[in-house]
Amino acid sequence: MRTEHLTEKDIQRAADLLRSGGLVGIPTETVYGLGANGLDAEAVRRIFLAKGRPQDNPLILHIPSADWLERYCQHVPPAAYALAERFWPGPLTMILPRKPLVPDAVTAGLDTVGMRCPDHPVTRAIIRAAGVPVAAPSGNSSGRPSPTTAGHMLEDMEGKIDAIVDGGPCAVGVESTIIDLTCMPPRLLRPGGVTLEQLRAVLGEVAVDSAVTRLMGAGERPRAPGMKYRHYAPKAPVTVVTGEPERSAACIARNLEAGDGVICFDEFAERFAGHTVEKLGPASDKAEQARRVFDALRAFDSTGVKAIWAQCPDPSGLGLAVSNRLNKAAGFHIIQAP
Repeated sequence: MRTEHLTEKDIQRAADLLRSGGLVGIPTETVYGLGANGLDAEAVRRIFLAKGRPQDNPLILHIPSADWLERYCQHVPPAAYALAERFWPGPLTMILPRKPLVPDAVTAGLDTVGMRCPDHPVTRAIIRAAGVPVAAPSGNSSGRPSPTTAGHMLEDMEGKIDAIVDGGPCAVGVESTIIDLTCMPPRLLRPGGVTLEQLRAVLGEVAVDSAVTRLMGAGERPRAPGMKYRHYAPKAPVTVVTGEPERSAACIARNLEAGDGVICFDEFAERFAGHTVEKLGPASDKAEQARRVFDALRAFDSTGVKAIWAQCPDPSGLGLAVSNRLNKAAGFHIIQAP
């Protein structure tokens, strides 16, 4: 089902599939999601099976507007409505205390749940028509780069799910920011399309969870998706090189071996002639880097590269989300350019 051809009947069909326990690929502004009825524990378990997702990795509930929060969450703080007024619909997930009707299968047994209102009118219309919140992680096989087109999702999910709604390429390109509002100060659990600076402009002090910049240990329990496991990884191993762009490009050039691939800012692509190169966008354009990062990682899976070297933006603004995704793809194998 493509967005430009969707009818009210198509929206109702997708809603009916969700309400009856089916799995539906849904477009959002961040990445494509693998959706199921968030109140149906059995349907939610099918998400984990389709993705090969670890059972202790919680899911996010998607709703069409902030007035649905009270249906599934309790003790909703004023900060949640302040953030919703500023950033919803949009790429922001809030961790809140859940009500008992939210299944353990969604929350991985936690007493909290992530809530988001996606900035895609078709998906919000489907959720409203279904009348239930939609649990939806990214629509990729667990560990692989997230899908930013319906075609990407089809590569991983064909034959495993009931339908995909094709909403065109995703505008943001990285998953939503996750902010935990059950602690003081609020804590950033995953950087995304809403930046740390924007959150602090609304909330004041915001702490940054250590999982943003390191791998969680085997015994640690994630409070939100994308915290614990190696994510976003292509088949070839990735090394991230940080530092000023000119220096990181020079560092990659010194270390490249025959058969290696490169993810780099546009300005430096010509330096790596003879290698498979994926452009990340201009060094100064972090929004473009966010849109391209998963496409770049996924593109190498159709090549024979034996290793991938990636330039990394500085962590200000959207750079924190881009660097987090690259670092997780690399299993935090990071080199600082001298």
